[in-house]
Amino acid sequence: MSQLSSEDEAELQSLLKQLLRSINDRISGAPSTECAEEILLHLEETDKNFHNYEFVKYLRQYVETSLGTVVEEETKNLTRGDGQHAIGSGHDTLIHAVTRRTRDSSEYQQMMQTLKNTMIMVVESLINKFEEDQMRKEEMHREKQHSQSNSQYTDNCSDSDSSFNQSYAFIRQEQLQALAEKLDSSRPKEVRWEALQALCCAPPSDVLSCESWSSLRRNLCAALTDPDLSDNVLQFFAKSFSSSPLNVTREIYTSLAKSVESSFLSHKLSFPTGSAPVDINRPEISRLLKQIRLMNDFQKEVTTFWIRHPEKYMEEVIESTFSLLSFHHEHGSASSGSEKSLEPIHLLALLDIKATWFKKWMHGYYSRTVVLRLLERKYKSLIIAALQQCVHYSESCERLTNETTDPGSAEQQNSGSAQRSVYTGKELEYALFVHSLCVLGKVLIYTNGRKLFPIKVKKRKDPVSLTDLVVILINILYQHPKPPHGDPSHTDSLSPSGLAMEVLWMLCERTECATECLYQTPVIETLLAPVLALLSGQQAKLKSPAATLTLIADVLARVANTDRGLALFLYEKNVVGAHGERTFAAHVIVQFALRLLEKELSSQSESDASHALCGAFIFVCRQIYNTCEGLQVLRPYGLHKAVAAAWKKTSSLSERVPTPVPGATAVTSTQELQSMLIWEETLLDSLLNFAATPKGLLLLQQTGAINECVSYMFSRFTKKLQVSRCEKFGYGVMVTQVAATAPGAVALHSSGFVRAVVVELWSVLECGSEDVRVVRPKPTPMEPIDRSCLKSFLSLVNLLSSSQSVWELLGRQPLANKSEYTLREMPTSIPDLIDRLIAVNSDAKINSLFHYEQSHTFGLRLLSVLCCNLDSFLLLESQFNISSMLLQSQRENVTEPDASEGEFIIDSLSVERNHVLVRVSVVGGPSERKLPPRALQEGEDPYPWPMFSSHPLPHCYTLDPSKIHQNSQDSEISAFLASSKDSKNEESWMEMCRRQYCKVMTSKPNSLTGKVLADLLEKVVAHLSNSATECFFSPAQYKAEEKTAKSAALSSVEQLGISTCFRYGSYLKLLKEDAANELTLLMKHVKIFLSTQRVKTSSQLITQQDGYPGHDWLASTVFLIMAGDVDRSLSLLLNLSSLLTSAFIWPARIHASVHVPLEVAVSGIPPVYWCTAHYVEMLLKAEVPLVHSAFRMSGFTPSQMCLHWLTQCFWNYLDWTEICHYVSTCVLMGPDYQVYTCVAVFKHLQPDILQRTQTQELQVFLKEEPIRGFEVSNYLEFMEGLERSYRNIVLTDMKTISKPRRVTSKRFHFPSPRPTFLPLRAATHRTCVFTSCFPSLSSYPADGTDHGRERRHLNAIRGKMIQFVTTLFVRTVCLH
Repeated sequence: MSQLSSEDEAELQSLLKQLLRSINDRISGAPSTECAEEILLHLEETDKNFHNYEFVKYLRQYVETSLGTVVEEETKNLTRGDGQHAIGSGHDTLIHAVTRRTRDSSEYQQMMQTLKNTMIMVVESLINKFEEDQMRKEEMHREKQHSQSNSQYTDNCSDSDSSFNQSYAFIRQEQLQALAEKLDSSRPKEVRWEALQALCCAPPSDVLSCESWSSLRRNLCAALTDPDLSDNVLQFFAKSFSSSPLNVTREIYTSLAKSVESSFLSHKLSFPTGSAPVDINRPEISRLLKQIRLMNDFQKEVTTFWIRHPEKYMEEVIESTFSLLSFHHEHGSASSGSEKSLEPIHLLALLDIKATWFKKWMHGYYSRTVVLRLLERKYKSLIIAALQQCVHYSESCERLTNETTDPGSAEQQNSGSAQRSVYTGKELEYALFVHSLCVLGKVLIYTNGRKLFPIKVKKRKDPVSLTDLVVILINILYQHPKPPHGDPSHTDSLSPSGLAMEVLWMLCERTECATECLYQTPVIETLLAPVLALLSGQQAKLKSPAATLTLIADVLARVANTDRGLALFLYEKNVVGAHGERTFAAHVIVQFALRLLEKELSSQSESDASHALCGAFIFVCRQIYNTCEGLQVLRPYGLHKAVAAAWKKTSSLSERVPTPVPGATAVTSTQELQSMLIWEETLLDSLLNFAATPKGLLLLQQTGAINECVSYMFSRFTKKLQVSRCEKFGYGVMVTQVAATAPGAVALHSSGFVRAVVVELWSVLECGSEDVRVVRPKPTPMEPIDRSCLKSFLSLVNLLSSSQSVWELLGRQPLANKSEYTLREMPTSIPDLIDRLIAVNSDAKINSLFHYEQSHTFGLRLLSVLCCNLDSFLLLESQFNISSMLLQSQRENVTEPDASEGEFIIDSLSVERNHVLVRVSVVGGPSERKLPPRALQEGEDPYPWPMFSSHPLPHCYTLDPSKIHQNSQDSEISAFLASSKDSKNEESWMEMCRRQYCKVMTSKPNSLTGKVLADLLEKVVAHLSNSATECFFSPAQYKAEEKTAKSAALSSVEQLGISTCFRYGSYLKLLKEDAANELTLLMKHVKIFLSTQRVKTSSQLITQQDGYPGHDWLASTVFLIMAGDVDRSLSLLLNLSSLLTSAFIWPARIHASVHVPLEVAVSGIPPVYWCTAHYVEMLLKAEVPLVHSAFRMSGFTPSQMCLHWLTQCFWNYLDWTEICHYVSTCVLMGPDYQVYTCVAVFKHLQPDILQRTQTQELQVFLKEEPIRGFEVSNYLEFMEGLERSYRNIVLTDMKTISKPRRVTSKRFHFPSPRPTFLPLRAATHRTCVFTSCFPSLSSYPADGTDHGRERRHLNAIRGKMIQFVTTLFVRTVCLH
């Protein structure tokens, strides 16, 4: 095959052209000609489609035709067995030999020469055709340029398409040098245009790396000013930006920036300030707009890769940008009043109105540092100009408040089109304002950005501070002007109110920003100015009152959601009232919310708008009252009653809305019903959030809406909805808070929550996952409670933590104990769960469980936690005989069941049962009993603890009790009591007694036991009950008749409690053998006495029907202190009943008592919960914040543990000595010491609490573990410090137990500061909270000296006088 025909040449040319088009992307991306050659040479290795190209197929066929015969002949010659050239049979060796011989043949040489000649002709033909195409295109382009010299602006200036559009060419250095010369500004325009065309077709990498690049760049920048050449230059720049590294593109960018800067300087463009149009299609503006558009595209993309280059490159780009944007601010000449100079930032604002480029530059620390440094040192004028623009816009809004048009609302021509070419001067100014505000908002959120303030601006005497800027934004928000364009899609994103809110939201989200910018008096004053005006009966200067006030409420809610913001509302007088007096922001907010609920404000017009506004301000109040300290401030206003009344009214109205019928009013009726339902849910949600605190839960119960609120909570809980936009956690804490009380437990049960928890547990525990294909088998659980069941286990622990809830959910309900259970039968209640998982006492129950051992272990673990609460255990024991059931199971779990003696089988169930039996059978603190572990040990004896199946228990589970001093003649307390019998000054004797008590507690706490403690308590209680100032309740009128008492009946729970107390007293060697009868007699006396002081109620709560639910642990404690003396015990209890302390340390005494308001007595919520536990949570947040946070994260509450500890008088948690010290401290030092003791306990447990929170064991740890190492004497000084800081708050509120405060807020007024409204002080800065109201008291000593205590006593007397006068004054104001 000597030569190819002309047809073959034409086909080869077509195939080659097709190949080049197929690999267009690979060649066009090559940085140089050499790289392109390498790509072509290695195409077979890198392109998987190589053998599918038609050009390759053609070559393969041509080689086959030319060399096929040669290959066959050489193969035959080499495979002959007898030839001299024969070789081995190796396949690879044969291929190499044939290939070598073929390449040496004459046919191969002829083929290669033919191919070479043919390809040369084909390539030359392609090149000639390429040049012809180029000349034809240039001619057509010239004609197009002449015919369309006034073409409109099109958005293609940042086109980054490949330079290999239709063809591709490489360029040499000599050609680039020639092009640089042709681009010189002295050359004719046609020559420069041709050079630009050639340059655009060349690879940018070759151009940017050539030796003549510097002169080429200068000429290109010069060509930018030529209207006919500008687009070609921008096209080349765009391709360079997309394919070159930063070290090259930064030169192009800086050159482009300087060129734009010089263009603005030379043209001196301007625009009219009024509504006259500005056409951006004017050639000089259109050209500059394209150039800035290209710069803006580069600004937004460069952040993705400039971190890979030296910082100086990035700094050059940033500095050239800032230089361009600030040039006219520094050197521009003043324009006339009717026109303003058009600056680069105006066009940039049109292209990127929300400053996306600046936000990207500020996002990363690498670039943000440089930006802020340059702004501070060289280009602060940019920030000044942005701030000036915001100030100017705010002032223009104020000037035009009374006009019918908004600033910037001009002609709306072409507003609906995709592109606009005409803008008014006002629209340009507005675009610049939006851009400036976005820049300032990004600067404010960083510390170094805020350091740029204060800033001096024109026409303002004082520099603008951070606070001033926020006030300016709020004023812009108040005017609420509409956006200056007609596109409804931009109404929110570009409206002034929306932009201002975005900045305010950003500030609220960052603590430091909010502290410096928002948490300032001028800001709060500005935010509440319209509210104050409306409360005073004036007209608020707002364009859209309802919408603007709703936005204000949103900001206020975000501020109140933080600790610092809440303190600002509660404790700082940062608002000027109607009569010029300063008051607290919280009072203003709650009074405004009440007025909105009562619909007394003239601003309320439309129903939907008024509901939205009212809901927004209730939401602000909700951020306040869902905290303990916030509720203290808002409680007197009765907000819960107002919300409940509104809910009841709305609920009744929604029921009366007629059913939609076909007709004209159907849509209206449906919309009205939908609106009412939304408003009803809003009110329910607001009521529900009162349950976030113990005292708030009492208020919610008193509204009568607790069942509806809990049902609403359950509906949201099942949907896994967030509590609110400001709440970080779910409903776990609220559920736990509700479950701690009897009415809350009933509401949870009626809502379906309890059923849902039980069903979910059973599904996880017994049913397992769905029948899906097992790809990866689940590991066998090693823990007694699998991780999949842990959530359900903790939910049950939270639900049943309180004995009140256990009584409501289990009381008077027997177990099913069926003879047969089907496998599909699921428990749906707590009794069902106990029947199936705990009381597994029959083969039917065992056979009904798929996972008997795991499920029964789960039940025993739950039982162990339940029995930690002594009252819960007594109920379970009295109803279900739990102990006997467990002992029977142990008896059956032996090696030889039929034999009289057999060894216990040690397995997980027997170990768990043994642990529970010891826990319920032995009473004592951490050093008084020993609970067996649940885990086996390594070694020969894996479980050395003896098991038992009958009483009494082995002695190894009880430890030797500490010696109790019954006769301490040398005791300082005994000496004091003996020497002060005839003291006449009651007050001074009590002060001396307290000083002596504190002294002994600090030096010899172990001496305060036995007879000494009994004598002390007896004397102190008798003294206080005879004091007119200390006797809080009416003295006990009870005549102890033994005959009547013996005839009284005790419940089974009370009898079991007596048995438990007798065992503990016998272990402590405090009681004689016949003391059980004496304790029974005392309990009957106390029961008769307390029954005469209880209200008669028709409540459906089980805990309210038959006296006090549970055992009287305080009476039992007093009996043990008195060493079993019934007369002394009864006398002390009767005297104690007249003291305020009894309402808190003696739960049975205050249960449904006539001494508290009827609504509190029948609520079923004890004061130890809604008062003591409430203040424990409040003080924990201030004094031990880490513990408070740990509880929030775990979904558990400190109030539940306080209720648990205090109800059973710390039995099983503290040793007997510490229990005595707890009782004596509360009696001698005051009832508020109950709160301080709990706070001290949590402080003591802080390391363990933090550790257990991480492992999700907090609830079980606090329930099952005793309080190790805690001694009241060690924390007495800490508690005295709490007394100095908080007594005026805590004790004052405790005294309102019999007559709660009521404050009406019908008229607009600001109450005088009260102790409950004053701030909590941290432990390191403890001062009397009364100091801010009464400075003269701050000079009194706060130490433990005699002089200091006497002065504090005078302080307390003066405080009572002041409180009386203040209360009298407030009531007088309310009456008038």
